[in-house]
Amino acid sequence: MTSLPDRPNTALVVIDMQRQVVADAFEVERVVANINTLVERARAEAVPVVWVQHWADELPQGSEGWHYVPELARSDDEPVVHKQYGDSFEATELESVLADRKVGQLVVTGAQTDACVRMTLHGALVRGYDVTLVADAHTTEDMRQWGAPMGPDQAIEYANLYWQFSSAEGRSGSTVPTAEIDFAAS
Repeated sequence: MTSLPDRPNTALVVIDMQRQVVADAFEVERVVANINTLVERARAEAVPVVWVQHWADELPQGSEGWHYVPELARSDDEPVVHKQYGDSFEATELESVLADRKVGQLVVTGAQTDACVRMTLHGALVRGYDVTLVADAHTTEDMRQWGAPMGPDQAIEYANLYWQFSSAEGRSGSTVPTAEIDFAAS
């Protein structure tokens, strides 16, 4: 149960599914399909969908690579949070977007598993949220060229494994596949 008082709602968070970010990502077509399934279900159940979009010197706002992959479409009434750090909460309006919607539980999808997704999961948990990582709706590229000890498939498996055991006082993490996401029970 979230440790945030009077925040009973759940939100779906889609992190950095941008063209350049996922250009070399592992099984990106499957991940995009699963995210689309979740977005459609969230919309049908009136669950807020929050889009997070990264920018940096190598990923300038408005550039071709900065845009979301064309297979994912944000509705005009869904907020987009622009960030420049791995944690989607850091120096952004994400917390106020969620507070305005009385959200205390997050369902997290997106990229990169071992960077922005991981940092956002931890950032949410320490800020009082219950956080579900959708096991088959996040991805990463092969980071071994930068010193990562494992390939992308193993990084995804590891994140799914450890997040299901993550917790803090009054809140918890969980890992659930797309087919088992229940927004009402999150």
